[in-house]
Amino acid sequence: MSNKLLYVLWGGLFILCAGLGFIPEPEGALRAGMTVLSLACFLPPAAVLYRSGKSGDRAAVKLVCCLAALSLGLTLVLLIGNVLSVVASETVGTALYYLLVIVSSPMVSSGYWALSLFLWACLLMAGWKLLRRK
Repeated sequence: MSNKLLYVLWGGLFILCAGLGFIPEPEGALRAGMTVLSLACFLPPAAVLYRSGKSGDRAAVKLVCCLAALSLGLTLVLLIGNVLSVVASETVGTALYYLLVIVSSPMVSSGYWALSLFLWACLLMAGWKLLRRK
């Protein structure tokens, strides 16, 4: 499987998770399925990191590392914005939450926010470690 196909798979899973993140309070098999899809969203970038680390493709490692850092950074900003939106109108809070669902789609659709953030951080640290190799 080529890196290009892995990127397409990753993008598709990310978009699917973003759409599923808008389902309010899923229960039962739907919730379990959403959690599995959210975790599966992290498999393609992990495969890209593994393959690129073996082949020495620093550009692919840097891309995954930067996307993980961007997701973590935007998630932090949007979470803080959501907390601070308490003093703003309901529309502002809702808009910030929808942005959070899109930016951090595996996080919201899985229902286990800490697990998704941990997996983004794992991708970031693994990529950083590969980039520091000579």
